[in-house]
This record gives sequence, structure tokens and C-alpha cells, in this order.
Amino acid sequence: GKEVKAGKKGAKELFDMANLLLEHLNEGKTARSFNEFESETFMELNKELRLLSAKDVIYAANVDEDAIQNDNEYVKTLKEYAQKNNSEVMKLCSKIEEELIGLDDLEAKEMLESLGAEESGLDAIIRRSFAKLNLISYFTAGVVEVRAWTITNGWKAPKAASVIHNDFEKGFIRAEVISYDDFIECGGENGAKEAGKMRLEGKDYIVQDGDVMHFRFNV
Repeated sequence: GKEVKAGKKGAKELFDMANLLLEHLNEGKTARSFNEFESETFMELNKELRLLSAKDVIYAANVDEDAIQNDNEYVKTLKEYAQKNNSEVMKLCSKIEEELIGLDDLEAKEMLESLGAEESGLDAIIRRSFAKLNLISYFTAGVVEVRAWTITNGWKAPKAASVIHNDFEKGFIRAEVISYDDFIECGGENGAKEAGKMRLEGKDYIVQDGDVMHFRFNV
């Protein structure tokens, strides 16, 4: 019932695609399982329709401890369904996730290793969700607090600074950058500076996931 405006594609091409899509949806199927889902014409059409069933989906399967490593019949069925709908499945055990909350980092790591896992199911889902949305995080670390800022992957330093305040982008001079791995390995900012791991980056620097940054600006 929604009127679709013709953009780069011709009106007839969009109209034909819309009719094919309508037949597909009327069969109770999702837009993501549509044969032409990745075509330019569908993408043009969906700019106007913004179909919910065209959005990325991650199915989270809550399983018992035994199914963390080996899929049970329910997980196998869910994976088959997800594959038909161009989606994916991730497993987590709510009981284990609850236990992890009460543990310190070392204890949590040991527990996960005993289960043959590198990270919690919740962390894995968050990480995968960020990847699907093409998002990354960088950090600012001050005396009072450490904060994470979410940006689109590929943003340059001035644009990344704008999520803190627009003035940071307008008056951007340079950024002091320490990679996450160097920050942890050197025990923090002072250790990283002493080891020569802090870099000065300009306006063309593309922010990397986990960067620890201080912005210099003037307005």
C-alpha cells in the first residue's frame, strides 16, 4: 500500500520487482530469503519500503551446557531455518552466563576455557551484532572515568571526535592514539607513553576498533 518512488532504477523495473516480492511475502517468507535480496533493484526498492524482515537477524539459542560444543536437535533445526532466511545462529547458556556475572576476570576466563569457549555467549552476540551493523568502539581514558564511544567503521578521527562534541570535529588539530593491545600490554597510558606506543595522528587517520584516544582541538 506504500507508494515507491523511482530512483536510479526505472519505475517498471521497480514495479516488477515489487510484485515478485509481494508474492514471496504472501507465502509467509521473509524478505531476506527473497531470491533477489542482494540485487541492486531490491536494494533500491527497500530504501522506500524499509522492510523489517529485510533487516539482519541473529537467532540466539539458549542451550544447556552439553550443547555448548555439540548442537542438539533443536539447534540444528534452528540453524536450518536461519540458513533459509539468510541469517545466523549463536548459542549461549543462560545458566553459565548467570554464573559468569559473579566471577572476576581470571575466574571467568578459567571457567570458559574449561567449557572450550573463548568468550561468553553474550559477549559473542554483542561482538557479532556490532560487526553486522558495521560499528566499532574507541575509548577515552581520563582521571575520573573511562568511556567507550560507538562509531561507524571507517570514520576518520575528526568525525569520530564529533560523537563526544561537535566542537571536537570543527576544531580538530590532532589525536593522541594508543592501540588497545598496547594499552593493556603496557599497563595503561603512562606505560604506553614510556614504551613509545603513543602516536600522534592527523585528520586523515581512520580510527581502529579499541583505540584509546585523546583529542586536541581549538575553537
